[in-house]
Amino acid sequence: MKRSVWFVLLLALTACAPEVQKQRHVEVFPAKVGPTNFYAADGVYLPLRKWLPKGKPKAVMLALHGFNDYSRAFEDTGVYFAKRGVAVYAYDQRGFGQTPYTGVWAGEENLISDMRQALRQLALTHPKTPLYVLGESMGGAVAIAGLTAEDVHPIPPVKGLILSAPGLWAREQMSPLYQFALWAMVNTIPKSEFTGSDLKILASNNIPMLRRLGADPLIIKRTRVDAVYGVVNLMDTAYHRIPQIKTPTLFLYGARDQVINPDASNASLARFSQPIQYAYYPDGFHMLLRDLQAQEVMADILSWMNHPKRSLPSGLGKEYEPKK
Repeated sequence: MKRSVWFVLLLALTACAPEVQKQRHVEVFPAKVGPTNFYAADGVYLPLRKWLPKGKPKAVMLALHGFNDYSRAFEDTGVYFAKRGVAVYAYDQRGFGQTPYTGVWAGEENLISDMRQALRQLALTHPKTPLYVLGESMGGAVAIAGLTAEDVHPIPPVKGLILSAPGLWAREQMSPLYQFALWAMVNTIPKSEFTGSDLKILASNNIPMLRRLGADPLIIKRTRVDAVYGVVNLMDTAYHRIPQIKTPTLFLYGARDQVINPDASNASLARFSQPIQYAYYPDGFHMLLRDLQAQEVMADILSWMNHPKRSLPSGLGKEYEPKK
């Protein structure tokens, strides 16, 4: 056993470092929301999808997708909200979908910078319109890290933060064995790819939807070790910044979520320093917004946006009061 440990340590000392996309601090042109792309200030084009209501929207929502996913994740969500007067914007986050260097971890700075730039541009596109952020899974971690980031460029006021099965599985919720295994692999075989098929995780009860994702070439199906390491770092950052959140928040989680550990979700909820509303769906999986009961979840979100103090239509909403 001791020899094995020393062998792993020796490999780690001689191996390549995990790869991360470079943070470009030079502004090539002002950030811009275009018809089919979000143009980041450093010159990177991020494919953009938007679902717009007829007439002036009563609210604007920036939707951030999960790990290995892309903006199409919000297709049904966008249609639902657009029909009810809410404009929904979603871009492919760096490293995912049709962005450059797909599969290579973008780095927290890039993901956070893109989100904050997008919020500023949406506020300019829709002045005097309430602005919301919806983060699904990894997108929830990006949203928290982005809203609490220190930045010389302020972002416009965000009226509400919606976290759908947020990716907030911090290291302190992980077993020491898992932490060591990830550290060893990222320092020895960072570019190796794994499918995760042996984990037998069911992300949703919507099987036809899962089959479509399986056939979608833009869904990443072989994940690099250093990308997993990157998203764990992001989740860790977001988890520890939860107490800094001042934005009104709706926290959504499914009892049958097999991706984010329920203990991790409960620990994340307990870190909020302000009262928030949360809903716990007994039949919900990780992909709450694409599950068979997604309409129930979306109705809860819409109700909360319109009347944050009212009970949710599902009857599953509860108020979380932080311990003093």
